[in-house]
Amino acid sequence: GICQSMPRIPLEDNFTDIIGKAQRGLRLTDDALAAAANVPVADLQAVKQGEIREITLLALARPLGLDRDALLASARREWYPEQPIFKRGFAMFNTTFEDMTVNSYLVWDVKTRLAAAFDTGADARPMLDTVAGEGLTLRYVFLTHTHDDHIADLDRLATTGAEVWASELEPSDRPGAKTFQENAHFHLGELSIKTLLTWGHSPGMTTYFISGLSWPLAIVGDSLFAGSMGGSPTHYVMQLRNNQQKILKLPADTVLACGHGPLTTLKQEKQHNPFFVRRQAMRS
Repeated sequence: GICQSMPRIPLEDNFTDIIGKAQRGLRLTDDALAAAANVPVADLQAVKQGEIREITLLALARPLGLDRDALLASARREWYPEQPIFKRGFAMFNTTFEDMTVNSYLVWDVKTRLAAAFDTGADARPMLDTVAGEGLTLRYVFLTHTHDDHIADLDRLATTGAEVWASELEPSDRPGAKTFQENAHFHLGELSIKTLLTWGHSPGMTTYFISGLSWPLAIVGDSLFAGSMGGSPTHYVMQLRNNQQKILKLPADTVLACGHGPLTTLKQEKQHNPFFVRRQAMRS
């Protein structure tokens, strides 16, 4: 088997992205946010343009529902997630789509050699090279959601004969694609895969929770990123709630495989993600 050592993928979001997502999601104008934080609008705008004004940042955290210390650490670039190692049965692919990179994943059962792909990335050829090199049979292609960057190479993966699956709330338009409801269960040899609806970023955004590998694994798509989460100008509160109630309640050692940015773990996100640190403390 291969032991992949991944390149160091940059964090998907910096502190200005985090502030922007929270501000848009809560539908706060600059004037309203500045007033709630008791800071001058000019200071808010300087921070949104990337200036690290610590007093302003700390003041903005509360009305945005963000953890102050985690937001400051993000601005200072003090944290990067420790990368979990999977001995076997897992591979991550990071491919370039327009001006960004996007992740896709492959998991497989080491005995039966049955595999499932999660999203396609911009180019599925590296994934298919791994399928061939490991002697795998690709049984399923699971979509976290149907935004272009995540399904860009679906035709290539589907030509393997693998079944294509997505949420009934966000079906794939590919002929023959199938849909599931929340809490559907799939099996690949010893591996079990369960679907969790973590919508908000998109209507059928699905997290796949996989047991049977070195660590419990949640493939979260754009529900959550290392140190941030996917944006949702329309359903932000629901997305926060879904992340909180479904992803953050998974086993503490769960690895989070995100749609963009590096791998992370649930434990690290509870300590470092500005969207979730404070909510943890408030509930414990």
